[in-house]
Parts: sequence; structure tokens; C-alpha cells
Amino acid sequence: MHGTLKATSSSCKSGVEPQVVSSLVSRRTVTAYWLIPTEPAYCSFQRIINGLAGRYDAPVFEPHMTIHIGASRAEAASRALADAAHECTLIALNPTRIDQSEQFTKTLFVEFAVTAELRQLNELIRNTAHDSFQYQLKPHLSLLYKRMAAETRLDLAASIKVPLREVTFGAIKAVRCISPTQSRADVEAWRVIEAVSLCDR
Repeated sequence: MHGTLKATSSSCKSGVEPQVVSSLVSRRTVTAYWLIPTEPAYCSFQRIINGLAGRYDAPVFEPHMTIHIGASRAEAASRALADAAHECTLIALNPTRIDQSEQFTKTLFVEFAVTAELRQLNELIRNTAHDSFQYQLKPHLSLLYKRMAAETRLDLAASIKVPLREVTFGAIKAVRCISPTQSRADVEAWRVIEAVSLCDR
């Protein structure tokens, strides 16, 4: 039986959209660690992402959940993914709501409930990679990256339906990217440096 997530207005802010002043933001190359959903969720989310990207002239990207962001070190990433593949199994998460925000990488997103397994994976990757980055785990899967007015975002969020009660994640990817990601060019410059599958055991 399928459930339908409704949009929420918790992230809606009135007034004028703030100006992005990139010169004041410290940007650096990092490694982002992604959880990748299995089928049928993968194709379902990819269709939504592709449709929204085409409709709003936004970048296309792979459906994913960021579980950690750390230093850009290939050897550390390789070690972290190897340990995760050895220690962790498939992770099933429950989506809680569809939300939106003024943050470019969270224009429109599906929020998920945090579980003990997800926290364990986050800690394993952070510790294995020897990262001191203070990344705060807020599990979500983005559907659109586009700067737009709050009213437009909220209307759009209300129109999106995700017919999934549970999403299983079965792979982890290490991706080299610029943080913070602020533009289409940043998204299109992402590069996967390594990937592993989680076992169903």
C-alpha cells in the first residue's frame, strides 16, 4: 500500500529573497558521501528530478542522500567506502514530508527520519576518513536545484506526490565537488571517484 507525502510550509519565509554574495562564502573542494536508493525508488526519483529540471531549466543529477561531507582525499574516501561496505547492510528509511527552502541544494526535497543505522554509517565514514568536518546529518533527498521565489517553491512542493512509504538505499558513492554548491555549473562539475554496494544480509 502506498502513502502520499504532503508538502509542508515550515521552511517558507516571507519577504524578498536574499542576495547571494558568493565572494563572502568560503568555497573548497570536498568529498561528499552519498547513499543511493535502490529500485523502484531510484527510477521514481530520477523521473521527478528529470521532469523538474526540464520544466525549470535546472540541472539534472542522480537521486541521492548526502550522509557526510569531508576533506577531498581519495585514499581516505576509498578506505571509508571499503569499511562501510564491509560493516553495513541495506538501509531502509521512511520519508516524513516534502519540504522546500531558499538554500540552492534544498530547493525542493524529501525529508527522511533519522535511524540508528544511518547514524552509525555517518559515524563510520567520518571516523574512517579521519575527518574533523562538522557535518550535521539531516537526511533528505533533493528533487530540484533552482533559485526561485518562496511562493513558487511552496506551490511546487504542494504539487509533488511521492507514493513511497519506505525507501531502501543500497549503494554509497564518494563524489568530488565544490562546497557549498551554488550553481548549475557546480552541479555539472561533480565527479564520482568511487562507489560500493551494500550487502543484503
